[in-house]
Amino acid sequence: MKTLEFTYHLKDIDAIATKVLTHLEAKALLFIGDMGAGKTTFINALLKVMNSEDVATSPTFSIVNEYNLPDDKVYHFDFYRIESIEEAYNFGIEEYLSSKHWLFMEWPQRVEELLPENTHTITITHLEDNKRTLKLTINTKHLTQNIAMTASKF
Repeated sequence: MKTLEFTYHLKDIDAIATKVLTHLEAKALLFIGDMGAGKTTFINALLKVMNSEDVATSPTFSIVNEYNLPDDKVYHFDFYRIESIEEAYNFGIEEYLSSKHWLFMEWPQRVEELLPENTHTITITHLEDNKRTLKLTINTKHLTQNIAMTASKF
């Protein structure tokens, strides 16, 4: 497992998104961070540098949004409102997770037992003055260590 850390100002978010993309070895990304930390904002930056014309919006109520890439697509999940694994099964999560497309998952700890093995975790922490710290953990096999501090906030 390898961890990279970046501190950036929001005006530099596209450059950081480009750097993050160069380190990815999996298409399943788990986004960890407090409410308002900038998870969806960073997903927008990723979409932009991946040449998507779509704009990410938080799928809090729809649970999943789909964005087009030139030769692929991204499924963007927000599991914040998921209260049980059964709810995830009810909207067909298995079909999304077994696809060969990009998976961007916010609040993944809500469905931890369903997550694919080969994932990367992006943890975003809001600092002062429009700055963020982003920690990219490569080849995460499970979330347990990565979410310990955010899980207590439920």
